[in-house]
Amino acid sequence: MKNYYLKLITLLLLFSQFTFAQQMPIDFSDNSDNFNVWGGSTFAKVSSPTESNNFAGEFFRSSSTSEQGQYIDLIRPIDLDFDDEITLMFYASDNNSHTIIVKLENGENPNIEVGVTTSSQNIWTELTFDFSTVGGNGKYDRLTIRIDDGSSVPGAFLIDDIHDGSVPTDPNALDVIYTDLVWADEFNTSGKIAINSTNWFHQTQLPAGGNWFNQEEQHYTNRIENSFVENGNLNIVAIKESFTDQGETKQYTSARLNSKFAFTYGRVDVRAKLPIGNGTWPAIWTLGKNVNETGAYWQTQGFGTTSWPACGEIDIMEHGLGAVNYTSSAIHTPSSYGNTVNVASQLISDVAANWHIYSMNWSPNQITFLVDDVAFYTYNPSVKNASTWPFDLEQYLILNVAMGGIAAGIDGIDPSFTQSPMIIDYVRVYQNNSLSTDEFKDDIFKVFPNPTDSEINIKSKVRIDRVELYDILGNFILGESKTTNSIEVNNLQTGLYLLNIYSGGSKTVKKIVIN
Repeated sequence: MKNYYLKLITLLLLFSQFTFAQQMPIDFSDNSDNFNVWGGSTFAKVSSPTESNNFAGEFFRSSSTSEQGQYIDLIRPIDLDFDDEITLMFYASDNNSHTIIVKLENGENPNIEVGVTTSSQNIWTELTFDFSTVGGNGKYDRLTIRIDDGSSVPGAFLIDDIHDGSVPTDPNALDVIYTDLVWADEFNTSGKIAINSTNWFHQTQLPAGGNWFNQEEQHYTNRIENSFVENGNLNIVAIKESFTDQGETKQYTSARLNSKFAFTYGRVDVRAKLPIGNGTWPAIWTLGKNVNETGAYWQTQGFGTTSWPACGEIDIMEHGLGAVNYTSSAIHTPSSYGNTVNVASQLISDVAANWHIYSMNWSPNQITFLVDDVAFYTYNPSVKNASTWPFDLEQYLILNVAMGGIAAGIDGIDPSFTQSPMIIDYVRVYQNNSLSTDEFKDDIFKVFPNPTDSEINIKSKVRIDRVELYDILGNFILGESKTTNSIEVNNLQTGLYLLNIYSGGSKTVKKIVIN
């Protein structure tokens, strides 16, 4: 959310549910088969003149002689090392010759293009663009089409079934499954208490100028009124009240929590209910541990060396940027100049009344976003460098509810708003433990249920010699020196524990959450 007013772009895009990327083949059968345009050209999806129930893309060029055309960005890049030919079906309503150019951009190598000239009046003609003739190789994220460069004669042409020889796959399939719980807060306490300061830091310092980013209207405080744990849940409460802090008086208060845990790669699951009321802007997100944001936790610890967006930002969930019950996920990098262009939204059921699990799966190759374990958007640039992929360094979690700013839209904050919480049941981070030479492969032992409140069960492919349980600080809690497949833990305090399992001189370590 440290986007300096650039999230305004998100507002326009989320209202239209626009999808930004596609994979081959492209047959114009779904909402993601949309091309962007420039130079006076237009794009539309229309029924095929030869088959009314089949859609094709209408590529229109204007009378302008300047370069113009259409392009689409791809979730899964075109790989010329796999197949160096692209085919498409072309249809024209006149008997003139037309030159169709297919250009590949945003790739591992310089942009490359191939042109084919054809006459195809009132008939579908298959065209082949052979990129081996121009030395094509490597992967490309963008497909661009231009027709009749330099011509002053306008025309509308149909294209269908663009294919690169690849087989359709799930563009949001997870490439790494993370199974080991490495950090969590289950908020399982009785009564109403302050947040766990071992896990969380209240970020309250105003940025330079006395206002939070994106024209937000709240103070963030460390008061228990704005953030507390009660009956097993974290509450971050936005309140309408006049409040003066750091010489500034504002009409709303809320809380912004930084995790004191940072990590590289893994899965984040946050089960939450969101606040209600126009103008509320809840978010679950991450920033690079190296961000030089004054007053942020890791900056106070001496790690603030990098400006935003070079530190990278991963928005796991935001609500309030579009229509009610549309949540969004986004990526911010130097390649987008911080703008919200790598983004997708999803309609889910009653975000305030219903629990939903908002997730992010971050591997060395891609970042995939999920709601209730259903993946809906993946960021995976074919070229990964400091500009497109500042995500090879540690990130930390942020939980907050902002008020107003660009998230309030044209209607502003609801004048009848008094207060509303984001309620969080748990925050969990999973990774895969690295294994040393004396450790077992991860699938030798399965530990369940996890989290648990009564006992730990162990399913093993080998004989267990002994097990030992430690708290997160390394203190010994209990041990069993005989063969065992179950440990009673119902008398232990809630929290994160380490379970060491020994067999034949080797061991593995599992992380356990006790409710």
